[in-house]
Amino acid sequence: MRVIVVGAGVVGTMHAWHAVERGHEVVQIERESEARGASLRNFGQIWVSGRAGGEELDTALRARELWEDIGARVPGLGFRAIGSLTLVRNERERAVAEAALARPDAAARGYKLLGADEARAINPALRGEFTGALWCERDAAVEPRTAQLRLRETLLASPNYTFLPGREVREVVGVGSVRDDHGEVHTGDVVVLCTGASLGGLVRELAPELPVRRVRLQMMQTDPLGEPLTTSVADADSFRYYPAYKSPELDALNAGQAQQPTAAAHKMQLLMVQRADGGLTIGDTHEYEHPFAFDTLEDPYDHLTEVVEGFLGRPLPKIRRRWAGVYAQCVDTSRVVHREQVRDGVWLVTGPGGRGMTCSPAIAEKTADELGW
Repeated sequence: MRVIVVGAGVVGTMHAWHAVERGHEVVQIERESEARGASLRNFGQIWVSGRAGGEELDTALRARELWEDIGARVPGLGFRAIGSLTLVRNERERAVAEAALARPDAAARGYKLLGADEARAINPALRGEFTGALWCERDAAVEPRTAQLRLRETLLASPNYTFLPGREVREVVGVGSVRDDHGEVHTGDVVVLCTGASLGGLVRELAPELPVRRVRLQMMQTDPLGEPLTTSVADADSFRYYPAYKSPELDALNAGQAQQPTAAAHKMQLLMVQRADGGLTIGDTHEYEHPFAFDTLEDPYDHLTEVVEGFLGRPLPKIRRRWAGVYAQCVDTSRVVHREQVRDGVWLVTGPGGRGMTCSPAIAEKTADELGW
């Protein structure tokens, strides 16, 4: 079989990976010299802890297995089974964590409720103020800015893989065939469009009623911390954002403890993970209304800095870079991804939302299984 993959972000690259692994010939086409969208502008977290029970959690757990397996073969991914700590500061927040422990799938996630001293024993960099933490053993991390590059280096060692950068696919010209903006036609048995948040142009022509929206976020990264941050870290605002924490206790938290005004205005949570160079990736915000701003705002960064410094008990290192990103999310957020046959031999896979980095290996595996690769 010959598979044409359009898009070189993490979802597209994982589709190429699975096709090559199954012995197929793959041509992967990317409009940029390398992908520059949400696949690079994220935390690099393999985030199991907050996923909704059922299909979403099953997908994340399978993806976690695949990431670990691939990471053993591609050390440059920077796969690290570091787990996560969601820090709580009072009884209302602790009650939400306790409710999560009562879930029937809590053991599959590796949940455990820790006191402050127990959390600091796992992550000694947390010298600040908090009363406890929800530990999730199954969370992990990779290096988002380089993961696709390292995967591609491995793929290029296969004679069955071809990468064509700097080409934008403009037209479907037949069953399993597309034409790029160089006028070249690429013919295969199947085309998989993994165009990320690029939902106009050809995608709109093929799927004009696409049930997917775009979401914008802001993030930042610091200079090296100077010591290990041994786990990913979240704050209790993440309870408000992730579906695993829905409970009467969360309702009580929302009713009795308002978010800080900046956090509420920008639909914020704290997520933080240390990069291989020692810097911290910190975020994030959520913006849903179009048109998106073209600039970044300082208030969210000030809020994140205050929260992080409160947990670390020390000033943050210098902020090295700030950025905004946009990802595609199914309007029905209970859906893991939108997978649709848009023409004979042509499939569109998009809309994983903030789950793209976590779930992409399992999303691609399911595509391969459903299409009979």
